[in-house]
Amino acid sequence: MNEIKACIFDLDGVVVDTAKYHYLAWKRLAQELGFEFTEQHNERLKGVSRMRSLEILLEVGGLSFPLDEMERMAAKKNAWYVEYIERMTPDEILPGAKELLEELRANGIKVSLGSASKNSPLILERIGLQDHFDAVIDGNSVTVAKPAPDIFLVAAKSLGVNPEFCVVFEDAEAGIEAAINAGMRTVGIGNPQILNRADVVVPNLKGFTYSKLIELFLKK
Repeated sequence: MNEIKACIFDLDGVVVDTAKYHYLAWKRLAQELGFEFTEQHNERLKGVSRMRSLEILLEVGGLSFPLDEMERMAAKKNAWYVEYIERMTPDEILPGAKELLEELRANGIKVSLGSASKNSPLILERIGLQDHFDAVIDGNSVTVAKPAPDIFLVAAKSLGVNPEFCVVFEDAEAGIEAAINAGMRTVGIGNPQILNRADVVVPNLKGFTYSKLIELFLKK
């Protein structure tokens, strides 16, 4: 197996959980429009773009609007989401994430963020992890979303590391596909049935160490 020189982390569901704030913002919009948007409805929005999420929400409410009005609604939802994440604190870092980032860098492994969220810099600042990454590649850095490999390829290039020496940590099926398409190895965070194409799947990063990474990928 190839040497590991870099690790690339998705943000939501791996380092922090911001999905709850997306849900609160969509629910608030639905209430303003006069209908209920439940957590079950919200399951349909996972891994979906903002505008497609809005289309699904309007389907739930049996409503339709012209494109310019939908763009206004999407912007309002995002403003509410930013309002929520501006209140985030370091207490919201998911178990094991900070410790793993620090241990990887202490062992000479380069670390990048690879997230579709355009709010990644704000989130990292609020949770105090902005100095834990050698590069931050987010939705402002690429135009083609996962499962296209672009975001991970840009991250690898920013770190000066070839894709075959990178390991990606992802919680979404589209993210695992993107990493595979980039020619990188993968650690899935979450359900092994959903993330079945990942090289390794773990429930979370709690107790996941540099030694564990080496054991999984280099000592087979």
